[in-house]
Amino acid sequence: MSDARHIPVLLAEVLDALDVAPGKTFIDGTFGAGGYTRGILERGGDVLALDRDPTAIAAGQDLVAEAGGRLKLVETRFSRMEQVAADQKFDGIALDIGVSSMQFDEAERGFSFRFDGPLDMRMSRNGRSAADLVNETEQDDLANLIYLYGEERASRRIARAICIERAKAPILTTLRLAEIVARANPSRPQDIHPATRTFQALRIAVNEELDEFSRALEAAERLLKPGGRLAVVTFHSLEDRIAKKFFGDRSGRGRAASRLLPGEIPPPEPTFALHGRQPVAAGYEESLKNPRARSAKLRWAERLASPAREV
Repeated sequence: MSDARHIPVLLAEVLDALDVAPGKTFIDGTFGAGGYTRGILERGGDVLALDRDPTAIAAGQDLVAEAGGRLKLVETRFSRMEQVAADQKFDGIALDIGVSSMQFDEAERGFSFRFDGPLDMRMSRNGRSAADLVNETEQDDLANLIYLYGEERASRRIARAICIERAKAPILTTLRLAEIVARANPSRPQDIHPATRTFQALRIAVNEELDEFSRALEAAERLLKPGGRLAVVTFHSLEDRIAKKFFGDRSGRGRAASRLLPGEIPPPEPTFALHGRQPVAAGYEESLKNPRARSAKLRWAERLASPAREV
């Protein structure tokens, strides 16, 4: 359990979905601690790995040296993978969406209310922080943010409590915010911590995670060779809905050209093919060893030869 932060979720399933083999090239869009990248390298693949967190890039330099030229590690958002890849096409792309365990475990990053630290939450260490959002956003907008990104039913009560408290003194630490939320939205002993969804919402907003994810999926479609694989691991319903909708739309699921009305424009050709039962979830043993795996879902698809959709 203590080593869970080093265990990549659904590693074997992701590597199998990507069909990793010697001589193939891959993008790991969320390098983190390098779990997927290391797995791809061990199976003989070459990797272009990306991460927007400079701490992850610095920590990955030893793996770059070990890889002997088979790994390129770049500090950038995965939505910008095309700029890094230039004109290269790839056999597979892996996206592990969300915050790494390392980021959650570092109090100074401000992602978790398990520790007292600055209310930051910025993956890339620049731009507006969670403290900026909490102290500057209008009450109604803050409530909407917490509701939409955190799926928090008590969002208006929480936003009102935050605004009352920030008028007394700026809210600058994780524990102070967590205490404010807990008082406004007390929970039963068996429930998750009452601040969980509010912290999730702020993290998603600070890092523009959902927009980044949508753009990354579109970029991956353009970068994959025919027969290439796209594997996506998500950890909550908002992300999984985006992945499910993307793969469903791109595979043509639920559409039947033979049922078109006269004059109706036929749907575009599918760009991906889905295989097997999805989503793939972690088994009992993995969930026991790695708590992060309990909420993880893997969806994957194979790129077809049809041109990528115009955005």
